[in-house]
Amino acid sequence: MSVIQSIRDRGTWIIFTIIAVALIAFILQDGVGRQNGSTTTTLGTVNGEEIGKVAFEEKVEIQVQNYASQGIKREQIIGFLWNQEVDLLLFKSEQQKLGITVGNKELNDVLFGNESPFRQEFTDRATGEFKVNDARQAIAQLKKSKNVDQINQIEKFYIAPSIENRQRSKYQALVIKGIQFPKWLADKEFAETNAISNISYVSVPYSSIIDSTIKVSNDDVATYLKQNEAAYQVDETSRNISFVAFSAAPSSADSANVYNQVVSLKADFKNASDVSSYLNKVGSENIFYNSYLSKNRIQVPQKDSILSLPIGGVFGPYIDGRNYSIAKVIATTQWPDSTSVRHILIATTNPQNGQQIKDDSVAKKLADSISFAIRGGASFDALCQQYSDDQGSKPTGGTIDMFPQAQMTPAFNDFSFANPVGTKQVVKTEFGYHYVEILKQTPKVASYKIAYLSKPLLPSTETINSASTAAAQFATSSTDIKSFNSNAVKANKQALPATNIKENDFSIQGIGESRAMVRWVYEKSVNDISEPFEVEDNYLVAIITSEDKKGLMGVDAARPQVEGIIRDEKKASIIKTTLKGNSLEAYASAGKTIVQKLDSIGYVFSMLSNVGNEPKVVGAAFNKALLNKVSEPIAGNTGVFVLSVNALGAKPAQQDPLLYKEETLQRLRNVMFRTNVALRKAASIKDNRSKVY
Repeated sequence: MSVIQSIRDRGTWIIFTIIAVALIAFILQDGVGRQNGSTTTTLGTVNGEEIGKVAFEEKVEIQVQNYASQGIKREQIIGFLWNQEVDLLLFKSEQQKLGITVGNKELNDVLFGNESPFRQEFTDRATGEFKVNDARQAIAQLKKSKNVDQINQIEKFYIAPSIENRQRSKYQALVIKGIQFPKWLADKEFAETNAISNISYVSVPYSSIIDSTIKVSNDDVATYLKQNEAAYQVDETSRNISFVAFSAAPSSADSANVYNQVVSLKADFKNASDVSSYLNKVGSENIFYNSYLSKNRIQVPQKDSILSLPIGGVFGPYIDGRNYSIAKVIATTQWPDSTSVRHILIATTNPQNGQQIKDDSVAKKLADSISFAIRGGASFDALCQQYSDDQGSKPTGGTIDMFPQAQMTPAFNDFSFANPVGTKQVVKTEFGYHYVEILKQTPKVASYKIAYLSKPLLPSTETINSASTAAAQFATSSTDIKSFNSNAVKANKQALPATNIKENDFSIQGIGESRAMVRWVYEKSVNDISEPFEVEDNYLVAIITSEDKKGLMGVDAARPQVEGIIRDEKKASIIKTTLKGNSLEAYASAGKTIVQKLDSIGYVFSMLSNVGNEPKVVGAAFNKALLNKVSEPIAGNTGVFVLSVNALGAKPAQQDPLLYKEETLQRLRNVMFRTNVALRKAASIKDNRSKVY
């Protein structure tokens, strides 16, 4: 037997993957370079090392296919893979600096050990045993064959990732071993965890001064930012826009037209004997689901009214989402709400690509043979492990436990619900032939077969033209921010802000998916006004209002975050000038308030009962120098405080000190998962994705 045949027999999907990747690469070499008119071959660099566009897009296409059924969007995959590529290059650089390598013997242990990348392809279906010798022999023979293309694919998708994973594990081990938690520090933190304090205090809240009496200038904001640079750094340049929306949603006239159209079909729908053909003929949005659902499974408006109809009765039109619908009760029955089965699938078609796996007659003959063997006493579990093509249920012996109505493909669903427990039969579906046994069912409930005739509520050509014309006129007559805002008022529209738009974003907050709009924002300059963008049911016209460059945050961008803090600082200065005394009672009199007490304050918690988050006050509460003495006024988060420490102590320990040390050390070692953040900050990363996507 040839090497290729050996691998095909034990791991057909390896070859499929290799072929798919090769085809994608071939197509991409011609097509990706033209995407969005970009001719760049480099998607970006990390410390000077390139991330190639073609290789990156190859990975994107593979993942898009892998996750197509899960609803994960292409832009999400692009973002994930970009971050993955950046992290890989950062770790690679660190590993090279530290001399982290994987020797031949170590690599051999990785490739053919417990975490072998070949385990799935060379595991015995019946026993679950990893046939390591078969794997070794197949790979060795492949290398001897000198088939360069296939050897390169195995190297690229199996061996290289295994080396990278092993190197990363070593790097992580080095970092973790380098983190220590000495006994003196553990003892100190353990004592602080159990420390408590009782205080008396006076507070004058900032709310005692009206906000409007305190002005915060741009100079105040700039000064505060300068004094707190580290806290207000912008990691990535962003831009801000203002936009006006012109709705092209269906008008009341559009709604009436669709309603009348559905009404005109009602009588024919009621009289139709073949509802499936009728719905196809009239172009209904809903295809006919020719099976039953219990009341709990039916998720439509007006459900109670529909289910009260006799067989053949119709209800509607009614609004269902963005459709006008009419419902018709076709039949009723008694079905369980959920059922459990076990099955063996002999597949005829690959559900991911539609390609034939087995000839229909061959699959049916094998399924019938399995049925005959089981009826003759053969082990279901053994036959399932040996023959079933359903990888999802194989680990549970083919069992699919308690699935609801309509979750499975129609023929499989109907057999599982229409027949009693114990029924066994070969069932044909679009996936192949299933030998199915019904194991258990919930009690039967009323179930309904209902047909829905639906027409979408769409805008008319007149509605669309009216909105697009108004948007175009608005864009033409607006030349700067002043005329933009003025024209919005004249049009009875509101100019809405959209902030923090980054160059590689695919959506804009308040707008939604709008990659074309994001590209425009970065192709143009501040104060430029766009042509109308069509986004869902709207035509949007935008103006670029400002840019927040990487580095220290700008005054306008920072004001919403810091204005309140600066105002409170000014209030604190005013309060301190009036808050005088040499005792808490004197301070209380000056502040027109009273002396209060707080007991059992914890050192590690900054929240104070009936006060709020006050870390400065908590810190002062554990200052031994203030024991039975009065502090100076303290500007806190919610007001100005003066306090005196009445007593310091410790609550009974709730945890063993050694256990505390071990748990704290483990938490500290979790910093491993944040090392990529530090590496990114220290790296030179150039991101050209916006030129391609």
